Amino acid sequence: MDVLRSQERVLPTRTVVITGGAGFIGVNAAEAFVRDGWHVIVFDNLSRKGTDLNLRYLQQKFPVACEFVPGDVRYDHFPLLRAVGRAELVLHLAAQVAVTTSIARPIEDFEINAHGTFNVLEAIREAGNKPLVIYASTNKVYGGMTDVVCVKDATRYRFRDFPDGIAEDRPLDFHSPYGCSKGAADQYVHDYGRIYGIPSVVFRQSCIYGQRQFGVEDQGWVAWFSIAALLRKPITIYGDGLQIRDLLHVNDLVAAYQCAAADPARAAGGISKVGGVPARTLSLVELLSFLEERLGRRIPLRHAEPRAGDQPVFVADIRKIKRDLGWAPTIDPLPGIGLLLDWIEQNRGDVERVVEAF
Repeated sequence: MDVLRSQERVLPTRTVVITGGAGFIGVNAAEAFVRDGWHVIVFDNLSRKGTDLNLRYLQQKFPVACEFVPGDVRYDHFPLLRAVGRAELVLHLAAQVAVTTSIARPIEDFEINAHGTFNVLEAIREAGNKPLVIYASTNKVYGGMTDVVCVKDATRYRFRDFPDGIAEDRPLDFHSPYGCSKGAADQYVHDYGRIYGIPSVVFRQSCIYGQRQFGVEDQGWVAWFSIAALLRKPITIYGDGLQIRDLLHVNDLVAAYQCAAADPARAAGGISKVGGVPARTLSLVELLSFLEERLGRRIPLRHAEPRAGDQPVFVADIRKIKRDLGWAPTIDPLPGIGLLLDWIEQNRGDVERVVEAF
């Protein structure tokens, strides 16, 4: 019996429920929490392409410490209630994740992101055990930020007046149905902490990338560009390609979740930016240049008009979470993207089948 399997037979003392636990962030969080000694309940409806592969990965690697509860946060109240009633921690990741999908199907977007989050909170309130709730929010709650002056350099835009990025005191401005649904959920999670005493923390996350991300054009641009470049799929640039984001490797994001879980009394009630800081930014064209250098060939591109609600720049000011929880990212973008490319190459067949299925 291997060491991992043997270690799993020691019953863990803490349980975490991860909604959307078979998704990209969820599968990485599940693996990390199992390794930290938690019993992980993966609550997922497996509707997104590739989640079945992520679930199989977890079940094969952690057949004892990782438990699957099939369910949808929109409809399946009693399985959700039973799951959260066992939890010391609820990591709420289940979501509709694409702005473009929200514009095409706003009712579905609302039902998953806003109503689904409300259902999770109500299940926790009914269960009465008051686990720490970590909610994965988004930088899209700040809208297009059209009042913020951006400067155009050779390969990127940058903020003129915010060298450390955008802080938590930036006014909310929900732009797009996705921004509205995630923003409403963000505020519900925060307010349930105040009104019902459910300890909660909201992480407004920047651009997350990493292993086990089956990125597509509408969501997960770092993974999508990497996958498309390797598989020689067409890549479309919306706008001029100088848009920048602070990139955060999924391992660093999961470390932020672990910091909150390690000190729930300190984390509860907080709203924090979680991102890669100005030193860990890339523009679209800079990423493509790196991919061309890595692959040793030119990548053909198509160009289209900018998409609604797309921010030319977003960089998170993470000084608050660093001060509150002692967290900071450690993985630089280019080495991190190199690791992602290695994972794509090692799982090329699965990645290609998932991409073709979208």
